[in-house]
Amino acid sequence: MGKLYIVATPIGNLEDITLRAINVLKNVDLIAAEDTRHTLKLLNHFEISKPLISNHRHNEDEKTNILIEKLKEGLDIALVSDAGTPGICDPGEAIIKKCIEEQIEVIPIPGACAMINALIASGIDTKEFVFLGFLPLNKKTRKEKLEEIKASKKTIILYEAPHKLLSTLKDLKEILENRQVVLARELTKIHEEFIRGNIEEIIKVSENLKGEMVLIIEKNNKIEEKNNFENLTLEEHYKLYENQGLQKKEIIKKIAKDRGLNKNEIYQKFV
Repeated sequence: MGKLYIVATPIGNLEDITLRAINVLKNVDLIAAEDTRHTLKLLNHFEISKPLISNHRHNEDEKTNILIEKLKEGLDIALVSDAGTPGICDPGEAIIKKCIEEQIEVIPIPGACAMINALIASGIDTKEFVFLGFLPLNKKTRKEKLEEIKASKKTIILYEAPHKLLSTLKDLKEILENRQVVLARELTKIHEEFIRGNIEEIIKVSENLKGEMVLIIEKNNKIEEKNNFENLTLEEHYKLYENQGLQKKEIIKKIAKDRGLNKNEIYQKFV
């Protein structure tokens, strides 16, 4: 029985490929690529010559069956996407699931991933985050997803195509109002750029932007309405504001206002 290697490839800068990824690509029997022409450029750069088979959205059912048969025959196969880590917003997911069903060993070869690189350089909270890929095109499901983003207490990560960026930002503005976002584009490439600001500010500069886009959206920092504060202990109430980065003096002032109490009374609890 062969093995399926999930090989991350560079998202722009070819120097980001790992030594392990190069060795795997050199030693497998076959490479399954999202776009064989794109992958051939990468292989030629590193002087790797291997048989290629296409595995994209429009042929994934047919090619999954073919790849499974080859793995059962004992061939080792490397799965690559056009850029980054396979299986994330690309057709590689289907073959990975099928291999697990068939008890074929799946081995991840880590490397570049656009959403993670965008997040770590965004300056937005990285403690908890949700990756939603591309927003749905269907109006109803898109609205539902936007409402989910609005309510989320976690950082949100989206992918978007440049020609759809402006309409997506306008949809976000309508539902989220003016939350803080970071637009990361052309990661690891010559024109890499991080544009930070509220949604309205990003809209003003987004019309002619090109390249691969990642949107990092600030979590919902609004805390419970006043009539729910009584369900919180003072410590929990304090922690909610502290997590937003507020200083002690400002926190005490807000808690006093929320609960209709004297500031000094709150202060005494936290000296």
